[in-house]
Amino acid sequence: MIDLLNILIQIDDFLYFPVLIIVMAVAGLYFTFRTRGVQIRLAIESVRLLLEPKEDDNSVSSLQAMLVSTASRVGTGNIIGVSTAICIGGPGACFWMWLMCIIGASSAFMESTLAQIYKRKDNEGQAYGGPAYYIEKGLKQHKLAIVFCICLIATYALGFNLLCSYNLQSTFMDYHFYHPTTTPLIIGAILALITGYCLMGGGNRIIKVTSTVVPLIGGAYVLVALIVILINYANIPSMFVLIFQDAFDFKSIAGGVLGSCLVYGIKRGLFSNEAGVGSAPNASASAKVSHPAKQGLVQTLSVYIDTLIICSATALMCLSTGVARDAAVSGAPYVQNAISTVFGTAGPIFITVAMTLFAFTTLLGNIYYVDNALAYMNHQKKPSERFMKVFYVACTIVIFVGAIIPMDAAWAAADITMGAMTLINLPTCMILGKYAIGCLKDYEIQKKAGKDPVFKASSIGINEEDLDFWK
Repeated sequence: MIDLLNILIQIDDFLYFPVLIIVMAVAGLYFTFRTRGVQIRLAIESVRLLLEPKEDDNSVSSLQAMLVSTASRVGTGNIIGVSTAICIGGPGACFWMWLMCIIGASSAFMESTLAQIYKRKDNEGQAYGGPAYYIEKGLKQHKLAIVFCICLIATYALGFNLLCSYNLQSTFMDYHFYHPTTTPLIIGAILALITGYCLMGGGNRIIKVTSTVVPLIGGAYVLVALIVILINYANIPSMFVLIFQDAFDFKSIAGGVLGSCLVYGIKRGLFSNEAGVGSAPNASASAKVSHPAKQGLVQTLSVYIDTLIICSATALMCLSTGVARDAAVSGAPYVQNAISTVFGTAGPIFITVAMTLFAFTTLLGNIYYVDNALAYMNHQKKPSERFMKVFYVACTIVIFVGAIIPMDAAWAAADITMGAMTLINLPTCMILGKYAIGCLKDYEIQKKAGKDPVFKASSIGINEEDLDFWK
């Protein structure tokens, strides 16, 4: 087990430094330059587009598609991931997380716009799509699309579910009843059984209640964090000084790059907002809009909500309190210690409740993406009921295992599988980028002419017969 863990950590370290850091930075800066900073320049337009009504009662609006992708982004990583980055990498991780969020938002625009361009229409007239579809149609690489789907399944059914389960059980570590051997087993079993029950077709009421409550809990979490920050207002100036000093301590970073605030900020930022990973386009493709660029613009907001609001709430709340931070309290304990300075014993309980709800909806959301990948691999048809039941049983076993494996193994597995998706998706977006950029230019030209932009394939140099939905 130790040898396997060491291998995973070594792969993880190499994948993120130097490989992914270079790929993500180059892609993000390239997209930002080519779109003239679309993620900042058209931020107000992105907000306006959220208010556009649906084309009809049966279609999915831009707002609905954005909320689906935001729900998949927002989860345990916003709390545990940020805490881990600060405790192990240092406060400067916040700055690098913010920077990669702003740069990465351009990647989110590109991948979601491409998903809209190459989306398909089902028998009921509804849209569906994602990276596998623009890899197949745009690059003419069906085998690579299959590889991407395999990576997606490995990420969302294995890597992310292992980590989500581990993160949830870690929130119980500070309670007096926690036993390092038995408690993870019990929590893992309960979480696996409830998730499995819902996946098998039951628990519709549970799903409905949690999907309603989670946005409220997310808002409450940001409010609670804001209260903690304001109560510690005297520490705010020194807190930001600490963040920027650590972020630009290049001598320290150079002395241990892999464990530095730079690498941890980028790692945990990517895990949280998933910009460029290739997950959100699966939801983006379902929106029925008059022009692909509309959904691309809306998706940049999802990245901001996840990182600049929710992740920042965790980071600033913890740092403003000044509670001790080190590897021993990384994860849930650091956040719980911080919130308890203001709310006492009620604080850690609130974090546990929030984490439980976040974890549950994240697990179900992960399987939604997996279902799409399986359908693509099965010629756009959902696999047989028998296969899906066996697959869901395997997913529940993964959830159980996640609660009892070491922290390093859970993070490494999630980082590696997510990294593999990103290494396929971002280069694809760079190759097909001219179409997304052309789409943006066409959108802006029509807007300046006072029109509600309508998309035509010929306007960006694509033969209409090569597309499905936009014929």
